[in-house]
Amino acid sequence: MSLRILAVTSEAYPLAKTGGLGDAIGGMARALHASGTAITIMLPAYRGTIEHLTQVREIARLRRLPGGEARLLHGLCPALGNVPVLLLHNDKLYDRDHLYVDADGREYEDNAIRYAALSHAAVRVASGATKLPKPDVVHAHDWHTGLVPLLLRDKGVSNVRTILTLHNMAFQGVFPMETAAAIGVDERYLDVDGIEYWGKLSFMKAGIRYADRITTVSQTYAREILTERFGCGLEGVLATRLHDLLAVPNGIDPEEWDPATDVHLGKFQFSTGDMSNKRRCKQLLQRHFGLMENPRAPVLVMGSRLTHQKMADVAVQALPRVLDDYPDLQVAVLGQGEKPIEAALRQLQRCYPGRCAVRIGFDEATAHMLHAGGDLLLHGSRFEPFGLTPLYAMRYGTIPIGSRVGGMADTITDPGAHAGRDAMRNATGLLFEGDSVDAMAGAITRAMGLYRRPPIWQAMQYRAMTSDFGWDRAVLGYVSLYRSLLPDEALQDVAVASPAASRPSLLDQVTAAARPLAVGIGVRAAKESAPGGLRAGAA
Repeated sequence: MSLRILAVTSEAYPLAKTGGLGDAIGGMARALHASGTAITIMLPAYRGTIEHLTQVREIARLRRLPGGEARLLHGLCPALGNVPVLLLHNDKLYDRDHLYVDADGREYEDNAIRYAALSHAAVRVASGATKLPKPDVVHAHDWHTGLVPLLLRDKGVSNVRTILTLHNMAFQGVFPMETAAAIGVDERYLDVDGIEYWGKLSFMKAGIRYADRITTVSQTYAREILTERFGCGLEGVLATRLHDLLAVPNGIDPEEWDPATDVHLGKFQFSTGDMSNKRRCKQLLQRHFGLMENPRAPVLVMGSRLTHQKMADVAVQALPRVLDDYPDLQVAVLGQGEKPIEAALRQLQRCYPGRCAVRIGFDEATAHMLHAGGDLLLHGSRFEPFGLTPLYAMRYGTIPIGSRVGGMADTITDPGAHAGRDAMRNATGLLFEGDSVDAMAGAITRAMGLYRRPPIWQAMQYRAMTSDFGWDRAVLGYVSLYRSLLPDEALQDVAVASPAASRPSLLDQVTAAARPLAVGIGVRAAKESAPGGLRAGAA
């Protein structure tokens, strides 16, 4: 019998997305479904979400939820290989212009109610209160669903296990203590040993405190969040759950992000065997952003939230320095975020017409164009749980320049400046330490030196494009973890062997949580090369 998993989340691409969380859930669900795991996604019925489903039908009316009665809808998502989806339909809570914030970027005042309703509805499903079969495991994602483990425990549901995956510790769902009654949390959970957090209550702490297992999305981030710098005030709570904490690294969807088949590139698709259309994509990118059309100009792209976390405040100071140092360098920025940073970038565009262009906002087609047409990706971050964007860039031969934190420290290979230029033939990107303007500008300068040496640059592109960051590894990790939680299966009987590389068994993976966090992620570089394309170690 297949494992039955209920993945409860606030977003999942293409149903709803604001960032990496949506990409991660969509990719994970598609891969688990393809592996034979019976996974169902559950999320709110935001405006437009239902349009991505087929065979939609109502299966229950859920009364006495926070925020009022809601309809539970069931459908299939063709874009995810017909993964089943449950939508919690309550227009008063979810029919809005944006998922979490209003037009001015302020969080909706009733977010506690909105996501408590989702958590209570998930518990109804998990406890068998609907016509749906009960799941074996409820997999909750980030603070929005952190109440699920607490509520299941409160209801005495002991035969359904829970996992909380921490995608970003900086967002914790902290609300006034007086919210507790409205969100259906009993007062006995409101002390420091429960979900109290500096006089308030925290959805994230609830999940960490009461989930059976806690995962995060990269090895380095899992270690980082146990420290004061990255734990965001919850490092002490995490330390008490150390033996239940492990890393299952994210992946990317190799079908969605493939320059050889990308529908967003039209007739200008390319691969390691023939990179000529990447130059065409650069021309299209320059035209789309209003940059000077120059095929020889190196194009540095940024595609992320324009926030303090993403070091966009540092970028607005580092970019003028390198634009002055390299008169042929061009910059294209796509994103939105903090208004002062947006304004500073617009001013930069005015100072460097034809060389710096900024698009405030986000759309998938332009994001694909950015990776396809760029030469370098700038992705600074003060903390980075995983870092999907650099991996997208690598798939398209756009070399990432990232901070040595979190997932980027695990996935970007950089021998370092001290190793010499020839060693960079085996690199897939560049990393820099800290959050200073000098560090960021220095990394861009180093990248420009490598760009001027085509044999080394082409070898880096090849390594980047052939690195394997698909979801197969994550699927093995999650399936092993799910099985380990089932009471009728011994660990030694469900070890998972890897068909492609040396991967740890289930026993090793679960034991690793106590070391902690030794679940590995590797990079498998392709061995073959195609005539006329990129070659590893090209001379």
